[in-house]
Amino acid sequence: MEETMSNYKDNSLNGMNTLITGCNKGIGLSITKKLASHGSNIIACCRKKTDELVKNFNDLKNKYKVEIEIYEFDLSEYDKIKISFQEIKKKFSKIDILVNNAAAIDTSSFLMTSIKSGRDLFEINYFSQIYLIQLVSKMMITKKKGSIINISSTSGLDVNEGRIFYSATKAALINSSKILAKELSPFNIRVNVVAPGLIETDMMRQNTKNEVVDKVINDLSIKRTGQPNEIADVVYFLASDLSSYINGQVIRVDGGML
Repeated sequence: MEETMSNYKDNSLNGMNTLITGCNKGIGLSITKKLASHGSNIIACCRKKTDELVKNFNDLKNKYKVEIEIYEFDLSEYDKIKISFQEIKKKFSKIDILVNNAAAIDTSSFLMTSIKSGRDLFEINYFSQIYLIQLVSKMMITKKKGSIINISSTSGLDVNEGRIFYSATKAALINSSKILAKELSPFNIRVNVVAPGLIETDMMRQNTKNEVVDKVINDLSIKRTGQPNEIADVVYFLASDLSSYINGQVIRVDGGML
């Protein structure tokens, strides 16, 4: 039987260092597992280090013989990001891959949505992501190589009622990724975007009504929600040299929203 990307294992990322945000659960945890399985060391960034997280990462370290270091900071607190990044630079001499995965969401009607809520979403979903890219890309430039993968959403491409600011943050990230792909390409740094559709995560279920999920599934060509590992497969592809001729692109992983 032909081997699929989900169960394919090699050491194509052996010796590489990947910084991932929001890696404690859902899509971020699946990405962490996927890249570690291909030999990458992980700089795991999350808001809170839990006993379960430490156990999961220790299991990954033992299984794949990679380094996994956990750094705690809130993406809305720039001083803490800067302090954590100084610690990261002391531990890791290079960062080969950056995966901007962490995000917040707010679902409410336009007339009931506060401007403050919009500002908060932009801080986490957009400005902090750009700040991290500024920090990491400087390290990548010295090595003349890197892959930056920003996790956006189909909400940044399509119209989603009740998510005016969330959709705007994801659209901004897509647009900026294309600009960065041009600006960083002279340094052999690629910047691409993954835009997931309905993926089975706590965040999706807690912020999307069941009737909305059912309606979307009914309109999909693949009649189901996606799994976090299916996003992780695409991230691995973009992180590796398998995608060496892909830059500035948005890859939808949405089950066929046609």
